[in-house]
Amino acid sequence: MNSIFHPNFNRMDELSQQKVPFFFMVDFLMEKVEVFTENELSASSLLIDFEKFTNFSFPHKSNKILELHSFPQSKETYKKGFDVVQKNLKLGNSYLTNYTCKTEIETNFSLEEIFHFSKAKYKVLYPDKFVFFSPETFVEIIENEIFTHPMKGTIDATKENAVEVLKNDVKEKAEHYTVVDLLRNDLSMVADEVQVIEFQRIDFIKTKQKNLYAMSSEISGKLKPDFQNKIGSVIKTLLPAGSILGAPKAKTLEIILEAETYERGFYTGVCGWFDGKNLDSCVMIRFIEKENGKMYFKSGGGITHLSNLVDEYQEMKNKIYVPIL
Repeated sequence: MNSIFHPNFNRMDELSQQKVPFFFMVDFLMEKVEVFTENELSASSLLIDFEKFTNFSFPHKSNKILELHSFPQSKETYKKGFDVVQKNLKLGNSYLTNYTCKTEIETNFSLEEIFHFSKAKYKVLYPDKFVFFSPETFVEIIENEIFTHPMKGTIDATKENAVEVLKNDVKEKAEHYTVVDLLRNDLSMVADEVQVIEFQRIDFIKTKQKNLYAMSSEISGKLKPDFQNKIGSVIKTLLPAGSILGAPKAKTLEIILEAETYERGFYTGVCGWFDGKNLDSCVMIRFIEKENGKMYFKSGGGITHLSNLVDEYQEMKNKIYVPIL
């Protein structure tokens, strides 16, 4: 992780102290930090669709039917990185590592069409670069109270008794407990009175390709005086996001950089909208990137010492979907 932080974190602090609304994006390694005031956003081609902020007019419905084909790496190739992760888990260097892959896809929808017609809590289109449709909140700040909603653990919704199976799966529970504990500790760096207020909620995610159940919890705290009205300082302190990194953070990042064969870029970074008073932000997952005329879907999952190769390889492939019905 960078010891020298990007100057735009300071700009975010200044804007939030002045109560000036802005949108920001931070990449996974915290090397690229982009900040847009409302005027700067209107001059850019960036499109944003959050529950509390949208900067475009919705198009008419499309009758086009989505076609999506993925070409995942082989299980043998996946295993090389998986083995690096498992070796470090067994050595005690990490107790949760989020291992991800880049999969070439072909679809009859453009990035812009995917943005307009997909359904998700958070969507962003960076024209000709990437689109994402994320279900996962990073942090919310409301009246100096901070909330985070770690989402960890998924299952194919068509499986028999899927909800109960997910809630009682030893590996998925261990992964979820670890992330909740990690994010509770992270929030404690910027907030007091940190507590888990909802644990292991199950959300249903409906898509044309595959319906999933995902496990989430909610943690809250009251911002410490040093972090009040300083959005940049809060985000800088909490990144990288624990749910898509693992724990402990510094060593786990080293493991990820060794195991993964591509650069994540903005995938698994965070972005958010500050309205002049409150903040809503998300983790940039469910991510499609355009590169040299081809499209790639980036996906993965948390690996613990209880993980097995077949299940984790399948989970990585399960997450290659677009929520267009």
